[in-house]
Amino acid sequence: MKHSIFFLLIALFVVACGGAEQSSSDAESTSSSEAKTEAATEAPKETAAPASTGEVVEITLTGNDQMQYDQVYLKVKAGSTVKLTLKHVGSMAKTVMGHNFVLLAKGTNMATFAQEAVAAKDNDYIPEGTDAVIASTKMLGGGEEATIEFVAPEKGTYDYLCSFPGHYGVMKGKFVVE
Repeated sequence: MKHSIFFLLIALFVVACGGAEQSSSDAESTSSSEAKTEAATEAPKETAAPASTGEVVEITLTGNDQMQYDQVYLKVKAGSTVKLTLKHVGSMAKTVMGHNFVLLAKGTNMATFAQEAVAAKDNDYIPEGTDAVIASTKMLGGGEEATIEFVAPEKGTYDYLCSFPGHYGVMKGKFVVE
C-alpha cells in the first residue's frame, strides 16, 4: 500500500509539473497521509527566519540504494524546531550511493545548485560559501544515519534534494511550511 501511494504521488507530481523542473512559485500541500497538488503563485519574501516557537517536530527520512527517499512531502509549522533524521537504509558505500538531505532556500534553481554541488566532493557535495542552503546533513553510506536540528523557515514551499552527483533528478521533495 505504501509503495502504491508513493508511485501515485510521483505520477501526480510529474503530471502537475508537465515533466519539467518545478519552479519555486508552485506550492504543494498534503492532507493527512495523502498528498494533493495545488498550484498557487507566491512571491519570494525577503524576511528573516521566524524565531523558534518551542514546538519540536521530529522527522525520519530514509534513502535507499534505488535513489529514493521514502517521503516526497514534509510538512511543518513556521518557527518550529525541526529534528530531522536521515537514514540510509541501503547497503552501498558512500562513494557509490551516498545520500544527504539538503533544504534549499526559496528561489534556488535546483539544477544549477546540483551542478555546482558536483564540484564540492570534499564538502559532502555542498558548495562552500553558498547561501542557497537552509539546512543539510552530511553525506551517508549504507547503514548510516545523521540527525540535524534547525528552525523551520517562513511559510512557503521549499525544495529538498540529495546533492550526490546525479541523484537530484529523482531524490527530491517538497518541504511545506505552514
